[in-house]
Amino acid sequence: MMNEQRWIRRIQKKADQKSADKLIEKYYEEMYRFAYRQMIDKHLALDMTQEIFIKMLQGIEHYDPERASFRTWLYRVAQNACVDYFRSKQYAQVSRANLTDEIDDPATTTAAAATIHNDIELALVSKEQYAVVQACIAEYSTQIQYIMRYKLFQDYTFAEISTELDLPESTVKTNYYKVIKRLRSKLEGYYHEEA
Repeated sequence: MMNEQRWIRRIQKKADQKSADKLIEKYYEEMYRFAYRQMIDKHLALDMTQEIFIKMLQGIEHYDPERASFRTWLYRVAQNACVDYFRSKQYAQVSRANLTDEIDDPATTTAAAATIHNDIELALVSKEQYAVVQACIAEYSTQIQYIMRYKLFQDYTFAEISTELDLPESTVKTNYYKVIKRLRSKLEGYYHEEA
């Protein structure tokens, strides 16, 4: 922990490359796993991991150890990077291309339709459903995206999300279940259109 704070101070004061390398090395695997859970694609996860560390270095001068631990701050940077990606034109184009390919495959559509009646969290197993869910979540406000991503992709409890976002737990639950209901109907509508 002492080393970490020393690296951060050196980066903030002198833009020290060696300290930046050490800090990145310390958190690389953890951020890659986080990115992979969001992207479900090795290449996209590698790109997102790189983007997370670029944003970390660009914003580290604003990091204040009095407000949050570095790890907590870094996860916030990572969440913001993911939210930005899922709102981007690049994601929209990739999603449309992938969904078009999947629609052309009747076996994929049939398999997806068979699982749509299961719980939404179980439905995330297949990539095509995952892509639809990501696209739906990206339509919501940043706060709701955080709630959904923390719960679906990071397995946070409602209490942990409440603490992280400084919201009442009842608000977190209400927003989560509202979005889950909408996601279920969107997924059902999506696969019924394709059947």
